[in-house]
Amino acid sequence: MVSLNEGLDTCVARRRAGIKAWAGLAVLALPTVLLGLDVTILYLALPALAADLQPSSTQALWIMDAYGFMIAGFLITMGTLGDRIGRRRLLMIGAVAFGITSVIAAYATSAAMLIAARAVLGVAGATLMPSTLALISNLFGDVRQRALAIGVWATMFALGMALGPVVGGVLLAHFWWGAAFLVAVPVVAVLLLAAPLLLPEYRAPRAGRLDLPSVLLSLVAILPAIYGVKELAKAGFAPEALLAMAVGLLGALLFVRRQRRLASPLLDMRLFGSRTFSAALVVLLVGLVGVSGVMLLVTQYLQLVAGLTPLVAGLWMGPPALMMVLAGIMAPLLARRIRPGYVVGAALALSTLGYWLLAAVEVNASGVGMAIAGFSLAYLGLGTIAALGTDLVVGAAPADKAGSASAMSEMVQELGLALGVALLGSLATLVYRLQIADRIPEQMTVEVAEALGDSLWAALSVAERLPADLLVEAQVAFVAGLSVTALVGGIGALGLALLATLALRHVGAIGEEESGAVASEPCSP
Repeated sequence: MVSLNEGLDTCVARRRAGIKAWAGLAVLALPTVLLGLDVTILYLALPALAADLQPSSTQALWIMDAYGFMIAGFLITMGTLGDRIGRRRLLMIGAVAFGITSVIAAYATSAAMLIAARAVLGVAGATLMPSTLALISNLFGDVRQRALAIGVWATMFALGMALGPVVGGVLLAHFWWGAAFLVAVPVVAVLLLAAPLLLPEYRAPRAGRLDLPSVLLSLVAILPAIYGVKELAKAGFAPEALLAMAVGLLGALLFVRRQRRLASPLLDMRLFGSRTFSAALVVLLVGLVGVSGVMLLVTQYLQLVAGLTPLVAGLWMGPPALMMVLAGIMAPLLARRIRPGYVVGAALALSTLGYWLLAAVEVNASGVGMAIAGFSLAYLGLGTIAALGTDLVVGAAPADKAGSASAMSEMVQELGLALGVALLGSLATLVYRLQIADRIPEQMTVEVAEALGDSLWAALSVAERLPADLLVEAQVAFVAGLSVTALVGGIGALGLALLATLALRHVGAIGEEESGAVASEPCSP
C-alpha cells in the first residue's frame, strides 16, 4: 500500500510545471518590472520635467506619488474583479490602458495633465499587479516551484525600481523627459502578443460580487489622508489638513466596519489576527517608506548638488541596484537555514548604517561616494524585504485567503512607496524652507525670492539671477533636509530590525516548512 506522503509526492510531481509555465512566468515578469520601473524612473527626470512644465512643489510631489496612491487604492478592488471576469483578461485590459495612458503622459503639456495621467496609470497598474501574482498560482501547482516563482516575481518588481534611475538617466541623455513613459509601449505590445499563448485563464467559481461602496470607502480612507499629510508638511496644522486626515480616518473606520459585515468582503479583516501577517505587513510598509523617500532625495542630490548629468547620475545608481538584486537572491537562500525574521532583521540593521552614512553627506567632492555607499546599504534591506516579505505575508494566510493576502501585500508596498515620497519628501522640503528662509535678501524680487524659498530645483531654475553664495546656501539647505530625512529613515530601519527579529522569530526556516507546505496541497482528482 502506498503511504500518504508517497501519494502526495507523486501527486505533486505530476503537477510540476514545465517549460511553458516558466515561459509564462517570464511574460508575467514584464509588467512586474514595468510597474517597478514606473515608480522610480521619474526620479532623475524630475528636474528636466520641472523646467518644462513648471509645477509647484506640491504638484511635483503629486506627479511623483499620484501613481502609487491610486495603485494602493484599487489593488484589492482589482483583485476581486480579476476573479470575476478572468485574471488574464483583466491583465490584458489593464496593459492596454497602461500603454495608452503612458503615451498621454509622455506628451503632457501641463503639470495638471501629467498628474491626471499618473493617476490613471495607477488605476491601470492596479489591474496588473494582482493579476500577475494570482496567475503564478495557476501556473505552478507544486508549492516549491510556486515559492521560487513568487520570489522571482518579487525580485523583478524590486529590480524594476532599481533600474528606474538608470534607465531614466540613459533616456534623458538622448531624449526628452517624456521618453521615460514610452518605455511601457514595447513592454505592453510583447505582453499582449504572448499572454494568450502562455498564460492560462482563471475565474473563481464562487467569487464574491464587487462591492462598490467598499471600493469608494477604500479611496476615501487613503486619498484624503495623504492629502492631509502633504498639507500638514506644507502649511503646518492648517484646518484643511486636519479635516482631510479626519475624513481619511473616518473612511478607514467605515471600510473596516463594512468588511466585517460582508459575506464576501474586499478585504477579510480576520487575516490581521495572524501575528506573522501583521508584522510582515508593517515591515513592508515602513521599510519602503524610508527607502522610497530617501531615494528621491539621493537622485536629486546627484544632479542638483553634485552637478552630475542624468546619465552619470543614473549610472551611479547601479551599485545600489546590484546590491538589491544580490540581496533578493541571497535572502531566500539564507532563509533556508536561518529563520526569515532573523535574516530580515540583520539586513535592516545593515540598512541603518546606510541611513547614517546618508545623514553625514555634505556639499563636497566626497559626498557622492558616501551617498552611494549609504544608499547601497539601504537597498540591501529593500532587496531582502522584497524577496521574503511577500512570501511571509502570503504564507501566513490560509490557502483560501491567499488572494486577499497577496493583494494586501502589494497594497502596503505601493502605499509605502507613495508615503515615502509624500512624508519624507515633504519633511525634506520643510527643512529646506526653514533653513533658507532667513537667508533671502529683502531687496530680492518677489519671483526670485519665491523660487529660492520653495525648493532647490526651483532655485536652480532662476540660478542666473542668484548670487553664487546664495545658490550654495540653497544646496546646503537641501543637504540638511536629506540629513534629517536619512536620520528618520535610520530610526525606522532600526525599529523594524527589532520588530522583525522579535515578532517573526517563531517563523521557521523555509526548508523546515517546505515538507508541511507540500503536504497541505490537495491532489486534484
